[in-house]
Amino acid sequence: MTEPAFLSTTRAFYDAVAEDYADRFQDDLQHNPLDRAMLAGFAELVRADDAGPVADIGCGPGRVAAHLHALGLSVFGIDLSPRMIALARREHPGLRFDEGSMLALDLPDGTLGGIVAWYSIIHTPLERLPEVFAEFNRVLVPGGHLLLAFQVGDEPLHLAQPFGHPVSLDFQRRQPDHVAEVLRQAKLVLHARLIREPNEGTETTRQAYLLAQKPTDRLPET
Repeated sequence: MTEPAFLSTTRAFYDAVAEDYADRFQDDLQHNPLDRAMLAGFAELVRADDAGPVADIGCGPGRVAAHLHALGLSVFGIDLSPRMIALARREHPGLRFDEGSMLALDLPDGTLGGIVAWYSIIHTPLERLPEVFAEFNRVLVPGGHLLLAFQVGDEPLHLAQPFGHPVSLDFQRRQPDHVAEVLRQAKLVLHARLIREPNEGTETTRQAYLLAQKPTDRLPET
C-alpha cells in the first residue's frame, strides 16, 4: 500500500530538524506550568485505574514520555521519524521508543491504559482525524484515557526552512469543538478541556488540551 504523502512529508521534515528541534524545546515543560498540570492530572487518572501502559504517540525526542515516566507511569514512545526515535533512545536509554504511525499502530486491541498525543495530530489532515481517533479507541482498554494538545485556529501555519534546513511543513491548527465532535464520533467521551492564552514572546495562538476516555464495559451500579 502506498503511504499517504503527508506521512512522508512529515517524516522527512522531522528527520531533517531533529537535533535542532530537540535543543529548542528541551526545557519547554519547565516554563509551562499549565502543561505540566494537564500531564499530572492525566497521570493521576491513569495510575488510579492501573489499566496498562501509556503510549506517547508522536513522541519526538522523548521529553513528554520521560516526564510521564517521572510521574510514575509505565510509558513508551512512538514516532514517525527515525531520527527522532534515535534521539529519544539516546537521551532516555531507560525507556522504549518505536517507529510507527498513528494511523496504524502496531499494537493489539485494548492494550493501553492511556495515550498522549502532545501536539502530534497537527500534521494530520482534518479528514483523516476520524481514522486516528478510531485507532486510538482500538488500542485503549475500556476506561483508558486520552490527552490531546494542539494549537487553536482555522488557518495552518506553513513553516519553511526551519533552522536553515531545506524542508517545509504545514502545522494544522484546530478548533476544540470540532476535535471534540470527532472524538465523540469515535466513541471517546470528552471529560475536560483547557484553552490557554499564548505565552508572550514564544507563541502566537491559543493552546488547547482535551482529556477524553474510552467508555468502560462495566454496567452501572444500581
